[in-house]
Amino acid sequence: MLKDFSFSALVAGFVSVLVGFTSTVAIILQAATNLHATPEQTASWLWAIGIGMGIPTILLSVTSRQPILVAWSTPGAALIVSAAHDGKLSMAQATGAFLVSAALITLAGFSGSIEKIMRRLPLPLASALLAGVLSRFALDAFAAVPGNPGLVLGMIAAYIAGRRFWPRVNVPIVLGVGIAIAAAQGLFHLESVPWQITRPVFTKPEFTTGALIGVAIPLFIVTMASQNLPGVSALRVAGYEPKVSRVIGWTGIANFLFAPFGAFALNLAAITAAFCVGPEAHPDPKRRYWAPICAGLIYCVIGLFGATVAALLIAFPHALVITVAGLALLVTIGNAMTAALAEKTYHEASVVTFFVVLSGLSMHGIGSAFWGILAGAIVLIVQTFRK
Repeated sequence: MLKDFSFSALVAGFVSVLVGFTSTVAIILQAATNLHATPEQTASWLWAIGIGMGIPTILLSVTSRQPILVAWSTPGAALIVSAAHDGKLSMAQATGAFLVSAALITLAGFSGSIEKIMRRLPLPLASALLAGVLSRFALDAFAAVPGNPGLVLGMIAAYIAGRRFWPRVNVPIVLGVGIAIAAAQGLFHLESVPWQITRPVFTKPEFTTGALIGVAIPLFIVTMASQNLPGVSALRVAGYEPKVSRVIGWTGIANFLFAPFGAFALNLAAITAAFCVGPEAHPDPKRRYWAPICAGLIYCVIGLFGATVAALLIAFPHALVITVAGLALLVTIGNAMTAALAEKTYHEASVVTFFVVLSGLSMHGIGSAFWGILAGAIVLIVQTFRK
């Protein structure tokens, strides 16, 4: 294993954590606030999510020798924000809902139902789904130029030069150039970072019908449709075939164990997984499993120093984060689009899937990943019926 370690894998793991945390940690903090969480409980949420993601990520990647990254459910966090906006949902009731949702995820995983669905999903549609999910980051990266042209254009120039002269360490160089420019511009503010170890806080769960119907079941559906589905697709498109049932089942168990401390929903990473499964992590696909291992170790550190590390990651300028994310995903997006259009039979279905996912369509609390696959499947069925 140690021979398989590489600096590019370390950077890929760091970038996946950086993008994941800085882009959505505010939603988690808002969810905790809406549930009237104390500062200690809010820090415990970061502890539970960090450790809850880190340990399964490391164990699953080591045992399978595949780049399997566990993440939290961003749509799930948004759902909790919405469900608790009126202040009537208590922390204990929410914790009970987290446990029920985790149990359902475990059952869906080990029963094999999600694996049966994925086996029936054509690879071109899975590729179109992945391309649609990731393309938003590329669009945001280039749209950030007017806001800070010096920073963004400098990083783009580093990316172009890196692809030509040092492709194996391109992303680390882009990240380093971005940090240097941002530091020169005085965009890092570390004065208010709290330096302390996080202690977990146990919340006794309370099970109510309202929380079951309003939080647990929607949280389960959103996590499976908007997170695990594109997460499996990301691995398949990259050429990996993990034991889906076992992987999702173990994420459900980890979710169940850490739910009383604040882990609302754990699942396969979708967007951030792309940093770990592509050639930027390592040219050799068999050595890319070190990228999520590095990410898992960073997750564990975040858990131990929850508030401190979260504040450090949030201190990264937004323009830097979205630019390094978009540039790092360009190759993966290109490969996914190529695979999506490789077979003529799937052209229109893949295009529909791509644009529905890219649109960000969300209905009934379910994100565009599910609706994109559904739309593409309908187009495919209509076009190939009785052929």
